[in-house]
Amino acid sequence: MIAEDDAVAREALAILLQQEGYAVATAANGKEALATLRDGADPSLILLNVMMPVMDGCEFLKQYRTDSALGAAPVLLVTAAGADEEWARSLGAVGVIHKPVDMGRLLDAVRWHCR
Repeated sequence: MIAEDDAVAREALAILLQQEGYAVATAANGKEALATLRDGADPSLILLNVMMPVMDGCEFLKQYRTDSALGAAPVLLVTAAGADEEWARSLGAVGVIHKPVDMGRLLDAVRWHCR
């Protein structure tokens, strides 16, 4: 699943992952991502932007981690913010990839979590 408010970035990531053979669900913000999960989506990995309108990535993580009915997919932050690995883990994420996204690094992370 990709939760990203920038439509162009969201679509580019979705296309890249689909070309690699992954099924991809997308959401424009954290609230939409939670709704998608509540509707039955069961992703192997969530790529989560931190700074989004409506519901940001931090609030998404708080709600996601406290609702066991939503599943337990790992969350990888994808952000332009100055986040580091320690901060990402303190939020409950497995790591962080900085924008602009290094597609090779992103694909390596997706392959690792979606074996």
